[in-house]
Amino acid sequence: MANEMPRVVVVWRGDREARDAATPQNNRFHRIFEELSAIGIDAEPAVYDEAFSDEVRDQLLAADGVLVWVDPLSAGKTRHQLDALLRDVAARGPWVSAHPDTILKMGVKEVLHRTKHLGWGTDTHLYRTAASFREEFPERLRTAGPRVLKQNRGNGGQGVWKVEALGRSNGVELVRILHAQRGSVPEEVALSEFMGSCEAYFAAGGRIVDQPFQPRLPDGMIRCYMGADRVVGFGHQLIKALIPPPPEGPDSEAAQPGPRIMHGAEAEPFQKLRTLMETEWTPQMMEVLGLDVASLPIIWDADFLYGPRTADGDDTYVLCEINVSSVFAIPDEAPAAIAKLVASKFRAAGGPP
Repeated sequence: MANEMPRVVVVWRGDREARDAATPQNNRFHRIFEELSAIGIDAEPAVYDEAFSDEVRDQLLAADGVLVWVDPLSAGKTRHQLDALLRDVAARGPWVSAHPDTILKMGVKEVLHRTKHLGWGTDTHLYRTAASFREEFPERLRTAGPRVLKQNRGNGGQGVWKVEALGRSNGVELVRILHAQRGSVPEEVALSEFMGSCEAYFAAGGRIVDQPFQPRLPDGMIRCYMGADRVVGFGHQLIKALIPPPPEGPDSEAAQPGPRIMHGAEAEPFQKLRTLMETEWTPQMMEVLGLDVASLPIIWDADFLYGPRTADGDDTYVLCEINVSSVFAIPDEAPAAIAKLVASKFRAAGGPP
């Protein structure tokens, strides 16, 4: 590799037509391709689907590195086959970011439980089996106020529910539930019925994470974008997930989330959070999960809600999710940061640039 331009393949999901048509310029990752090319790295697209996975595998094996943007769930498809492919590719030489094993540590909801003792944590519980869920959750819901349940792997609000206790009616314990997927409306159902519908989340070793509902949710969510162990930007958005829609209905303009306003890493309103992420929380998370800097994803994000204000009126932050599998859109500064981190991987391996 010392005498050749290093080669990176950028992977995302699509069909055969998308694969055949893909170029570095005609997709949402074009800025990343541009930044990689600008520092002497040859990057090519690799649209993935299970129908032509062997073809993609051969393409990845011919590369020096692989960058992946594929959601855990997409139109009924999972990453199960892709993750096996990526593990095989990484074992044969090319580096992969994010590596599936890193995703299983960072990019699942269980990380909220494993790191609940850190400064970003809250009253978080983990149900590993349907039996423990049935045994523990009802009493917690009755005594601890509204809860938010999250299936271990998912995206786009799939499998995330706000649950409120309503008491008993005719001997039946009732709850009000609201799914986080866009277009959802509150429903009042029997607790037993709702919990039964959640048991599918335990299939194939799945889990459910249980956190308290954050009353400051209407103040918005802060997405902290990370390039390995350094902040590369922020996004602030007034989200509407888990907030009941207005009288106009879930499809009305008032029910839609606001735009995500992007900010650079130096943005003044987020410097406290930046310092916490870079100097405390990320190093502490790495220690808990058994990760080093080299194994961190080249791009990932941590989503925070505002927690209770301190006695002095200062904001606190509660981690609600870490995204690793497919972090996009990203701040304007992020593509250059991604390219620099890719270059550093090649330098660490003894090659250019």
